[in-house]
Amino acid sequence: MNDILDAILAPESTTADFAALPLPESYRAVTVHKDEAEMFAGRTSQEKDPRKSLHLDDVAVPELGPGEALVAVMASSVNYNSVWTSIFEPVSTFAFLERYGKTSPLGKRHDLPYHVIGSDLAGVVLRTGAGVNMWKPGDQVVAHCLSVELESADGHNDTMLDPEQRIWGFETNFGGLAEIALVKSNQLMPKPKHLSWEEAAAPGLVNSTAYRQLVSRNGAGMKQGDNVLIWGASGGLGSYATQFALAGGANPVCVVSSPKKAEICRAMGAEAIIDRTAEDFRFWKDEHHQDPREWKRFGKRIRELTGGEDVDIVFEHPGRETFGASVYVTRKGGTIVTCASTSGYNHEYDNRYLWMSLKRIVGSHFANYREAWEANRLIAKGKIHPTLSKTYRLEETGQAAYDVHRNLHQGKVGVLALAPQEGMGVTDPETREKHLPAINRFRNA
Repeated sequence: MNDILDAILAPESTTADFAALPLPESYRAVTVHKDEAEMFAGRTSQEKDPRKSLHLDDVAVPELGPGEALVAVMASSVNYNSVWTSIFEPVSTFAFLERYGKTSPLGKRHDLPYHVIGSDLAGVVLRTGAGVNMWKPGDQVVAHCLSVELESADGHNDTMLDPEQRIWGFETNFGGLAEIALVKSNQLMPKPKHLSWEEAAAPGLVNSTAYRQLVSRNGAGMKQGDNVLIWGASGGLGSYATQFALAGGANPVCVVSSPKKAEICRAMGAEAIIDRTAEDFRFWKDEHHQDPREWKRFGKRIRELTGGEDVDIVFEHPGRETFGASVYVTRKGGTIVTCASTSGYNHEYDNRYLWMSLKRIVGSHFANYREAWEANRLIAKGKIHPTLSKTYRLEETGQAAYDVHRNLHQGKVGVLALAPQEGMGVTDPETREKHLPAINRFRNA
């Protein structure tokens, strides 16, 4: 790997130089093992420890197929799907790999006794397969995590509807928490030049997810003046939703769980903030019964912050814990858009507040290539900024996933792969200087 790193660090390296580099037989990668998929059986989610299930292994470089690229990974980041993979919830990801393995000889490469995880990267193209024309060795790139076959007509209006749509590094192998990753060429996008490797790797999954969920016509279609309730507004997803709301002329109502997280939202420019811990909102009386009085108290608090208006959009991702309240507080004709269920998948709400008030629930999952490209373009233009708070080494990924699982982090946490240290990879220092306070906002939190 030293030759690859030397070429990346040498500014005079050309496409021919990268194409001539010999590929190593193996590389270091963060994995889970198939024979350990039952290691947490009988334990609650909070009792499951990613530090025990995530391994740093030497794995073989996969065969490169048509329409694919091998990328030298300089940095990656931890998403909640990395946590799910590490604790084998809601099911072991080896079930996804087994199904993928049955689709074709190239799909069979992914069905292995180990799973290289990770759904973000920033790095440099090493090789491209047959039929790849837009990208070449030496290109500095980031990757979005939609892996799609596009052989079905169903996916051509919106690739997220393709029946063979998968999330790379979660439902496929050879993900980004590694020194080399295998991606489809239509996952690649230009690396923002004013960002370091770890900063560029951080937005990918969550930035694109928030863009589709909140901005795109496939999600809530946010417009100027909308009141937008954002759960976990300082977290990995919520911090990008907050920025999109502010940049789009909407009014974010940020829900957080501590004064420190409230200050982060204020630093982003938000003014309407609810510290649900300090105000002791408890939406469940017990495991089986919600408390509508708390929904009403929550709605009243929102109206105090919006000049008496209910919210037009709820940016939902906690799931079970908050969903009943989300449906209740949305205005008549408003939208609850949901992309995850980190507190539980079985949602309960009073349907009278949905149908009688003509509200709608929209399911949203990651983003198509166009949406991911637009979200990355806003990063490159300095309109939306990374929310990176801390960076780990590849061998520390277990601790990084543990911190995300226990909600001990702010924004996103990065992972250095081949990059020997933080702060490398900036090729547009002038733009960086212009946006440096916003780039460092989460690091100083």
